[in-house]
Amino acid sequence: MTRTRSWATSLACSLFLLVLAALAVWSVLPPSARPADAAADEFSAERAFATVEAVGAEVHPHGTAAAAAVRDTIVADLEGLGLDPEVVDGVGMSGRLGDQSRVAATKNVVATIPGTDSTGSVFLVAHYDSAEVSYGANDDGAGVATLLETARALGAGEPLRNDLVLVFTDAEEACLCGAEAFAHADPRAAGGGVVVNVEARGSSGPAIMFETSDGNAALVDAYAQVPYPVGSSLAVEVYRILPNDTDFSPFLDDPDGRFTGLNSAYIDGSATYHAPQDTPERMSLASLQHHGSNMLALARELGDGDAAALAQPSADDATYFPLPGGVLVRYPGWLVWPLAVAAVLAVGALAVVLVRRGEVRGERTSAGRLALGFASALVPVVGAVAGAAALWWLMGVLRPGYDEMLDPWRPWGFRVALIGIVATVLTAWFVGLRRSLGGPALAVGALGWLAVLGVVLAEFTPGGSYLAALPALAGAVAALVALTVARGEVGRRVAVTLGAAVGVLVLVPIVLLFFPALGLETGAAPAVVAALLGLALAPVLAVLLPRGRRITFPLVGGCAALAIGAFVVGLAVDPFDAEHPEPTRLAYALDADTGTAHWVSDESTPSDWTAQYVDTGTDMSEQFPMFADEVHAGDAEPADLPAPVVDVVDAAPAGDARVLTLRVTPGEGERIGTSDTLRYVQLNASGVRSATVAGRDVPVDGGVLDTRFYAPGPDGFEVRLTVEAGRPLDLRVVAAGGGLEDLPGFVARPDDVGVAGSHTSELVLVGTSVTL
Repeated sequence: MTRTRSWATSLACSLFLLVLAALAVWSVLPPSARPADAAADEFSAERAFATVEAVGAEVHPHGTAAAAAVRDTIVADLEGLGLDPEVVDGVGMSGRLGDQSRVAATKNVVATIPGTDSTGSVFLVAHYDSAEVSYGANDDGAGVATLLETARALGAGEPLRNDLVLVFTDAEEACLCGAEAFAHADPRAAGGGVVVNVEARGSSGPAIMFETSDGNAALVDAYAQVPYPVGSSLAVEVYRILPNDTDFSPFLDDPDGRFTGLNSAYIDGSATYHAPQDTPERMSLASLQHHGSNMLALARELGDGDAAALAQPSADDATYFPLPGGVLVRYPGWLVWPLAVAAVLAVGALAVVLVRRGEVRGERTSAGRLALGFASALVPVVGAVAGAAALWWLMGVLRPGYDEMLDPWRPWGFRVALIGIVATVLTAWFVGLRRSLGGPALAVGALGWLAVLGVVLAEFTPGGSYLAALPALAGAVAALVALTVARGEVGRRVAVTLGAAVGVLVLVPIVLLFFPALGLETGAAPAVVAALLGLALAPVLAVLLPRGRRITFPLVGGCAALAIGAFVVGLAVDPFDAEHPEPTRLAYALDADTGTAHWVSDESTPSDWTAQYVDTGTDMSEQFPMFADEVHAGDAEPADLPAPVVDVVDAAPAGDARVLTLRVTPGEGERIGTSDTLRYVQLNASGVRSATVAGRDVPVDGGVLDTRFYAPGPDGFEVRLTVEAGRPLDLRVVAAGGGLEDLPGFVARPDDVGVAGSHTSELVLVGTSVTL
């Protein structure tokens, strides 16, 4: 009877944790799309999808006729909602990309839903341009559709207290210039306010609130009121150290600190990102619904709140994470350190109790065993990192095209394989050392590393400390209860299982969210979080797993079989084909001064298709500075393409300097000078003291000018440079266009070879040097 009860308890505890894991996964899944006949004051993804189809009908980068058509559609839709939209001309400038400045003339669409007694402005922001080779249905047709359907639903409900300003920005993909122009010069932005930006970096998955302004506690409280909150303070910490940007960045960069806000995106299906496959039919309506349901609720929450107070940073950042049932747990930042310290103390107390007892359930414990258990608990973490690296390496060996991707087209087989690898390492560590060290020593070692990591994160990444500190604290307290309070074997097992439940609820969603966020290319991140989950479960393994070698093969072997089987399935279901092509990047560079041309690729290893054009590694940065690193190049036949032209409008002395006013035009021709093929003109020079482009001051670092102007019209743009008198100015000018199809020697890609979602894909460059 005792043996039967033991197995029944183990089974019940295991099922309980599995159910919790399933609920934790469910907590971060997007909701089902609502139909077109949903209530008028609700957000309907099916209604909003009509906008996605209109936005994603053509490739529409900044400055093209297709972008103008999307802009006209937005204006017409806003007018149809009874609003009074305005197309605002401006010039935006971004200097976030190292020392390079990027400038563009922009046309934002702005409309205000006036409040009844406004305390400040709430800005709802999405961009309407696409990347150069992309249809932009998700990025950012999803954002445009979300804003328009939200505005429609708000019009069907009660008026809000605060002004809601709808901002459809231009030139986000080029340089974030529309958002910067709005924050810099639009009178509606002068008083600052709360910004909610809507993005997509893929085609599916939950809409994650992944970025906030500093001092986010009050804003997180507001976000917690949405129906499907998915966000983690760890994501905010991680994103702050990444080199990525969205239209939210210019608002955060405001020198006067006028704006606070939130940034959301869905990010799974990243193979479509910036690629020609970002089309309406690839959009997940569930993801669009998630965006819209949360945006509508957040607009109402912020629209009826104290916008002036919310536009001021709170005293600190909140720590927060999702739980099943649409709950966003949050607590103030000042609790991070007390919880981290409490976890260390709880694990220390558990170690003391175990040493004093000397033996638990027939397994010896001692200070020496606990020390060895602590040292050994690094094995699952290190093994997870090594396993993730090995998995990606093997994927690249078997299918080299993966080297150019963040994630495969259909990654779930490989994601499960990675979980299987982590589980294999974890179980092999536990059952392999249990006989010599004992389950309690391994469990305390696992909780000890969680506690240590909680302290390290509290110091360096406070918003992520909860991932380790809470599971360590809960696990140690539960184990103490099991040792000192719980009665009988059943009570002890239940206590330890309840402690592990905290780790499941906290860590499972992050494993799921990290997979698309960082991709299998950097699969070490989700693998490490999965390993932390394994460490949190170590006390459960110690009390639920029977001792003895008979468990070793079925447990470890089963995990290994899962990893191998899932990997094979991943390869089988994710071949490159016409719908899911191998991504390639190819550019064409013509030096107009010498008449020489090259095919160029910045692929890490040229694919079989790309290799027919390029062969050797080459440094082309002097002629074409946009290729800062070594690239693959091959000789090409020179095409008849116009070179950019620099005319001196004025030259005037200024003390020991001279001021040159220049007019830069892309050159006349059928290809690179047309509005639908010209991407930008880049200027590089040294010996420059100061510079303005199209009236905007641009940074000059150590006398070096590195700037781009995006989508100049046939009349070009004006540049004013202050340079040293008596010294010639050597200016390198490169016009960048797009489209390789009509170039001599180009052979169309086969069906299973595609264009990578990259700003260097299909790039056509014509460079010339000018001395002034």
